[in-house]
Amino acid sequence: MDTDTTLITIHPLWVTIVDYILGMIMWTLIGRSAMNLFLPENSEWFFMKMFVRTTNPILRVFKPITPSFLIPLVVPLYVAWFFYLTRFYLMPWLLGYSVMGMLSFPLEGEIARAIYDVFY
Repeated sequence: MDTDTTLITIHPLWVTIVDYILGMIMWTLIGRSAMNLFLPENSEWFFMKMFVRTTNPILRVFKPITPSFLIPLVVPLYVAWFFYLTRFYLMPWLLGYSVMGMLSFPLEGEIARAIYDVFY
């Protein structure tokens, strides 16, 4: 990929910043669910404390629309789904695109490109 067609130059800067923020929130929520498979929420391990501390405010905001029948392990995934929907459907619609396509999210696209550069 040459420098003129990198994902960060395809979209306006504000789109990239918003996507990075939404993507980091989404992946942090997914990470919390993954860590909850192995550790309790009240674990003393630093990374688990960080995931819980950073995601609890987000989970509180979404509590009114979170179904009460969901088990606690799934709640962060449910909330992450809203961030995914925003990134995949709402952002392209607001920007006037019909579809952005798979791996066209700036955050994941840059990560995929870095992994490609390391191995190829």
